[in-house]
Amino acid sequence: MELIENMLRKNGNLALFFIQMLSCDLGVADNRVVNLTQKHVRGRLAESLIFLKESYGLEEDGATINIYLAREDLANLSNMTTANAIRTLANFVNERIISLDGRKIKIIDEDMLLKISKIG
Repeated sequence: MELIENMLRKNGNLALFFIQMLSCDLGVADNRVVNLTQKHVRGRLAESLIFLKESYGLEEDGATINIYLAREDLANLSNMTTANAIRTLANFVNERIISLDGRKIKIIDEDMLLKISKIG
């Protein structure tokens, strides 16, 4: 740690780079916290599905999120109860926004998912 601290003190550009990276990460984290505390259940779940897609990517079919999550884990990620997550997922399936196959989540209508996330 002492070595890194000395490098940062001697190299302003390196210090600025780290400050900018940390600022971006802090901004993303702050935005996520605000969204998870102020959005409605549908908006939070939609945001979490988009987050998972962006973080883990899609499988070869170009629509299935490349991670398998238990409903409880998805609920925790979305800051809601497991029952609310299950009910909201079922609503998304009925509205043909996503489809479910066990723990696999396939995004059918990404535009609608983004709209729900944005509206909150």
